[in-house]
Amino acid sequence: MVKNLKLLIIALGFFVSVNGQDTTKAVIKTDSVPPPSPPSNFTGSIDLYYRYNFANPKAAPWNNYTSFTNSQNSFELGMVSLKYDHSWGKAGVVAQLGFGRRAQDFSYNEGYGGNPYFSLSNVIQANVYYNITDKIKLTAGKFPTHIGYELVDAYSNRNYSMSYMFSYGPFFNTGLKADIAIAGKTAVMVGISNATDHSTVENEYQSYIAQLSTATPDSKWKFWLNYQGGKVALGTALNQFDLVVTGTVSDKFSIGANGTTTTYSGDSVSPSANWWGAALYLNWDPSSTFGMTLRSEYFSNKDYALSLASSPGNFTEFTLTGQIHLGKLTVMPELRYDVFSNAVSGSPDDAFIKNNGTPINNTFTGLIAATYVF
Repeated sequence: MVKNLKLLIIALGFFVSVNGQDTTKAVIKTDSVPPPSPPSNFTGSIDLYYRYNFANPKAAPWNNYTSFTNSQNSFELGMVSLKYDHSWGKAGVVAQLGFGRRAQDFSYNEGYGGNPYFSLSNVIQANVYYNITDKIKLTAGKFPTHIGYELVDAYSNRNYSMSYMFSYGPFFNTGLKADIAIAGKTAVMVGISNATDHSTVENEYQSYIAQLSTATPDSKWKFWLNYQGGKVALGTALNQFDLVVTGTVSDKFSIGANGTTTTYSGDSVSPSANWWGAALYLNWDPSSTFGMTLRSEYFSNKDYALSLASSPGNFTEFTLTGQIHLGKLTVMPELRYDVFSNAVSGSPDDAFIKNNGTPINNTFTGLIAATYVF
């Protein structure tokens, strides 16, 4: 009996010793190997276009007052974009470089427009972020603006030529912002940045930015109320309010709407000057390979807050764009009609010109573009 008891104790001791060694090895192995870093993500795109204004003007701005398509009867490269993003744990980074006229026009204050740093015109965005909690995210660096319906990347838009509101609103901010989830599909963003569209500045002017976003429970309708404000020059302040609405009506039809108003005020602007605009986007997708978008826009510059044309007035434009999807390649044929109405009674409507230099109040443009995403 005693002998059997000794053998049982020895056996149990050996079993515990072996398992103890295995447990120790497992602990050491777990503690000594850090969790693997997630893979980096590289994406990119390219866009190009050919534009012909049927009045065939002989001088700039080629009957064009909006961004990225300032050419006539010419094949043009828009932008080659390379984007990198990576996250690990709660932190992450986003960096996007752009090369071409679209990138240079986007960063118009860099290199030749206000500072000597030419390389900054190639930086579309560069920012780091940290998720303090699952509901609060901080982002610091350069990031595209939150204002408006349209985006700098051509493949992200259903029209290739840009609206007046996009062209004269902000393009990007450089600063710090916080995205805060409130409840359900409702969130807010607040931040502070350099003066609008400046990666680097040598003055004290700053912009304050904010956004309130929400959606219906099924996410078929989404809403964004946007704001930016602050000094833009000595004695001049800017305040802009912007509303974006998108809606899915059916699996083949959707709409978008954008309205914005910007007011300049201060000692150097007396009385205050304002421009505003509104646009409606009607999107039809009868199949996965073909879609169409009609954009109708009204843009008021009657206070001459912006130096467009040669006099204050209002622009109306209608743009019809097709999207032919061939895998990652999208071909975009487009027709556009612009009309100008002078706000000064009795003055000629002369924003556009004919081939012989005669002023006209309307113009018609054809364009074909292509985008490729990789």
